[in-house]
Amino acid sequence: MKNDLLDRTQNFALNIIKFVQSLPNDLVNKVLGNQLLRGGTSIGANYRAAQRAKSKADFIYKIKVVEEEADESIYWLELISKSKIVKEESKILELLKEANELTAIFSSISTKLKRAKS
Repeated sequence: MKNDLLDRTQNFALNIIKFVQSLPNDLVNKVLGNQLLRGGTSIGANYRAAQRAKSKADFIYKIKVVEEEADESIYWLELISKSKIVKEESKILELLKEANELTAIFSSISTKLKRAKS
């Protein structure tokens, strides 16, 4: 599962990069795109960092960061969707579906680890 999530989070980041590159070039899109780019690409980077955690507590902390970044990506995608910046809604829906699934996966991991810690 570890390698699956490494690949999946990296593919999500690549799809976010392509999506942000496709946004119209204006001030609003630069700001929204930059926020989405930061959150969407940091999911995989932080998950990768979690794999090298120094302790279980460090791993739990880093997984929580991954969960937060995935959830933040949902926010930016929803904002872009609701602002009607992008005409092709299907791409946003595809990214939203993946961001929601990643958030659920990392939330589940975080919850299970916290329970096991108690």
